[in-house]
Amino acid sequence: MNGATGVPLRVLVVHNRYRVRGGEDVVAEAEAALLREHGVEVRMYLRDNQELGQLSPLAAAAGALWSERSASEIDRLCAQWAPDLLHFHNTFPLISAAPYWHAARRRLPVVQTLHNFRLLCPQGTLQRHGAPCRACIGRVPWRAALHGCYHDSPAQSGVAASALQLHRMLGTYRHRIQAYITPSKFSRELYIAGGLPAARLHVKPHFIADDGQCPTPDQPRGGGLYVGRLSGEKGVAVLLRAMTYLGGQAAALRLAGDGPLAPLVQQRAPGAWLGRLSAEEVRAHMRRARFLVAPSTCLETFGLAVIEAFANGLPVIASNHGGLGELVRDGVTGLLVTPGDAADLAQKIRWALQHPQTMARMGDAARAHYLQHYTPAHNFRQLCAIYRAVLPHSTGENDAPFTPTRAAHTD
Repeated sequence: MNGATGVPLRVLVVHNRYRVRGGEDVVAEAEAALLREHGVEVRMYLRDNQELGQLSPLAAAAGALWSERSASEIDRLCAQWAPDLLHFHNTFPLISAAPYWHAARRRLPVVQTLHNFRLLCPQGTLQRHGAPCRACIGRVPWRAALHGCYHDSPAQSGVAASALQLHRMLGTYRHRIQAYITPSKFSRELYIAGGLPAARLHVKPHFIADDGQCPTPDQPRGGGLYVGRLSGEKGVAVLLRAMTYLGGQAAALRLAGDGPLAPLVQQRAPGAWLGRLSAEEVRAHMRRARFLVAPSTCLETFGLAVIEAFANGLPVIASNHGGLGELVRDGVTGLLVTPGDAADLAQKIRWALQHPQTMARMGDAARAHYLQHYTPAHNFRQLCAIYRAVLPHSTGENDAPFTPTRAAHTD
């Protein structure tokens, strides 16, 4: 990925970490590591939502609208280090959209990964009271404040809605970002409907590293596995209802994770709950399971657990909507169910338990699908193509090395 002069590309990665580590944090760090592995110079500008405890509500609200601190710190880093481009991940609430404007003044290209639906919906999940909602797509998002969609707080929802509307009016999202990355076609289509330029929206799924320890065909597999946050939007309550339909067969299911519904899981299925597991423990359980269950009721942009299951030769029973419905091919790499329908979910789980050989074939297909689409090498090629599209002196050749924006960097 070095230029013709041997000068490596420099990328400044910008990310606002969450209080509880989640998929966006994992992806931001994994992409930065992937770039470094291929010779790209990477620095990360990070803020952490733990900082919110030190801010007054007024200061936090003002920073969500326009964080002069983040903008100034990023600007100084650009002046000192001279990156070729800036790649943003999460910017809410501590970083804001202000740094885009500073980057524009320096004529630095900006790439923004759209992990969620924050630029369409102040809550970021396109949900209201547990049901999918598209009321704010392409519209003034006053309904979010009215219904208290963000953290069940009209005040916090008002701040999130104001930040979104302010930068829509300023043209920040249309004119200050050269390329957007969406992890699914579904997400891209929604953002086009919301007004972002289609030509700047690039689909690049996330990736999972392959540790080469996929189970052999003769290795015994057990039952079903859920991995993720134990919360309503992830369909955990639906899964618990499905387990009541399954009766004794529910004993073949295990749930890994933590969250607000953990007490309910402990109450309804004490023998099924594995608690919060390490990444290594998750992989070990995936290698012993027969299928993964992903029953989200919200519209996911993607599904990291799904492609991790695919990497481990595990088919997936998933909700047939959003990014999940796009990831899983029904009857090929898993089974699709009606979102929120516990009876349908129970029926598909029962079928999967009764047809181990068919599920094993689906697992083989899932593994092949992973190797074709979700490996680090494939992801790096996709990311290179997007960077080329925004770099002013790119060669424009898909497999050629990058040409940096200047002959050499000076420190």
